[in-house]
Amino acid sequence: MSSTISICNQKGGVGKTTTALNLAAYMALEGYKVLLIDIDPQGNATSGIGIDKSSLLSTIYNVLVEDYSIKKVIQSTQIEKLKMSPANLDLTGSSMELISMFDRERKLSTAIKDIENEFDFIFIDCPPSLGMLTINALTASSSVLIPVQCEYYALEGISQLLKTIQLVTERLNPELKIEGFLLTMADKRTNLTEEVIGEARNYFKNKLYTTIIPRNIRLGEAPSFGKPIALYDRNCVGAQKYYEFTKEFIRRRNSENKNVPRGTFLNQTEDKGKDSFDN
Repeated sequence: MSSTISICNQKGGVGKTTTALNLAAYMALEGYKVLLIDIDPQGNATSGIGIDKSSLLSTIYNVLVEDYSIKKVIQSTQIEKLKMSPANLDLTGSSMELISMFDRERKLSTAIKDIENEFDFIFIDCPPSLGMLTINALTASSSVLIPVQCEYYALEGISQLLKTIQLVTERLNPELKIEGFLLTMADKRTNLTEEVIGEARNYFKNKLYTTIIPRNIRLGEAPSFGKPIALYDRNCVGAQKYYEFTKEFIRRRNSENKNVPRGTFLNQTEDKGKDSFDN
């Protein structure tokens, strides 16, 4: 059975989609069978992996609202072991459509039961909100990974997100856990970044990943070329840091006996750029 992990933060612009896309890509390159589900109406993960949103005949919208089998919407990507369940603007009104439906919070959970034995990991890129789409993602997940931007207001909205996660745990999904918190968009040249890192370490303690993702021009460019950073520029600091994060993600899960690391692609670039935050 796969591990289903939501990448979630209701604050936009924190590196959520960048994290979902690049973690999924590196895990697939490491040898795991991975499905990335885009449940954000903006469809940035979909275009970021190289799928033309305008040409899609069916998406995760059809799965949630029209009870399509998710198998019908899964597409291949440039990475052999990475599959994609795409999204586009059709999802925009889906929250309203779901309101009147029976078991509306479990639509995604029900859908992925048909495929959970076909993948090692299912990552869900959530929208920047705490609405019905995010509730569906959290209800379907075993854990939630939370990117946190290294900015002044970074921790401000986390309490509301944690409250939502607690409510979902109490009412819909008692198995839901916090996978961890990942600091993103760091600029080590500023005192503010250091202050945010210090606050985050005090607040999140052992749930905070030691890897910190820097601001990096190449990370911003890659989606416009429809490629994860591992395919766009695997030697840039952004790629090196997401590869480092993927290693840490695997190590942590292995220490908890959740999954056994496979050790293929990641060993090729071991420990490059470990302390570099330059563009």
